[in-house]
Amino acid sequence: MQATVTWRKGMLFDCETDSGKTFQLDGNGEQLTPMETVLLSVGACSSVDVVEIMKKSRLPLTSCRCELKATRAKSAPKVFTDIHAEYVVSGEKISDKHLARAVQLSCEKYCSVMLMLAGNVNITTSYRVED
Repeated sequence: MQATVTWRKGMLFDCETDSGKTFQLDGNGEQLTPMETVLLSVGACSSVDVVEIMKKSRLPLTSCRCELKATRAKSAPKVFTDIHAEYVVSGEKISDKHLARAVQLSCEKYCSVMLMLAGNVNITTSYRVED
């Protein structure tokens, strides 16, 4: 995997992956900030796992939302100290047992973003099923 980040102006950067996908990051917060993308990556990466695990368990979801809350250190470098991810899902016959297992497997075995942060960030999870 390769990527290029090119300074445009101010604190605005153009980002491009080797697959040709592009977006902008902004240190001033006018676009997504780098830290926001890390937080979003935690939610997206783990949600992919949860959806796939439930699908393989023959319990396909009709919706899955990951609500994230993060706390950052007060002084530089302002790293994440805590992240909480709550998975809110819906679907037919979704059991707490299967959903709990899907979240656990994602966090402990499959989510490369969470696992990369493990040991440096206190990551907690919760889940709930909505109608």
